Amino acid sequence: MVPLSLAAFLLLGLCSQPASGSYPRAQNVTWKSTNFKTILTWEPKPSADYSYTVEFSLLSGDKQRNPHCIRSSATWCDLSSSLTDLQSCYTADVLSEPPLGAPSDLIEFPHTTSPRFCPYKDTDIGKPDFKLEVSADKKKTILYVTDPLTAVFKDGHQLNIRDIFSDQLQYRVTYRKNKSTGKKVYNSKTNVIELADLDRGESYCFNVQAYIPSRSTDKQLGELSHTQCSKDDNKSIFDVYSVGVIAPAIFLILLLIGLIIAVTVICCKRRKKALKSGKEALPLRDV
Repeated sequence: MVPLSLAAFLLLGLCSQPASGSYPRAQNVTWKSTNFKTILTWEPKPSADYSYTVEFSLLSGDKQRNPHCIRSSATWCDLSSSLTDLQSCYTADVLSEPPLGAPSDLIEFPHTTSPRFCPYKDTDIGKPDFKLEVSADKKKTILYVTDPLTAVFKDGHQLNIRDIFSDQLQYRVTYRKNKSTGKKVYNSKTNVIELADLDRGESYCFNVQAYIPSRSTDKQLGELSHTQCSKDDNKSIFDVYSVGVIAPAIFLILLLIGLIIAVTVICCKRRKKALKSGKEALPLRDV
């Protein structure tokens, strides 16, 4: 029979060795990527008893680690510079491990595998900037679109989305008359977009977004730009000024006209009265 003291010692030793399932697995492992800035996120935030390590790989490839995401208490890992083959697909494992510096005899740790992520097909495209110009003859409206920059660098140069998608990249313009809800759409393969079917002198509002037809339907369109509107050369006074400004102005004008009329009438009456008084004061001439 094993002495009680020895049994207690063995039991204590077993309890001090955490089993593979003793650390909580990561939950909700998700890729978040815009313009190839790619972050892997998960939950929950770890306690002081464990940490997270991220391993990633090409499909059927060797696992690699990002040095900033080893035994960390963070719940995210920036893999933008690690996923270098943009045309390929990756998966990542989030491992629950002892904190940095803590020893462990375990060979395998609980982990959660991410969904598959293909940078070229899956990264979201951010909103572009554009400049708006109306030709001197008012016949054309021209939009100059700037390609959004990405998190990808090549030979020390930061690439934009045109550098990566090349001729697959188009821009979709959504436009409407100012203060109207009816919209039209125009797709362009270039960054300089000319629209010639607009009513001359009318104000139009424009939005631009990246459009990549070769992608799956839910990933074809990028984020919508800020709205910009052209000037309206045919604006009435009611479009330029509010009723609160126009009403007092009309009242003042009418008041001024009323004062002018009143002063004119008074002056005329006084003049007539003066003339009449002058005639009565003149002596009659002898016949």
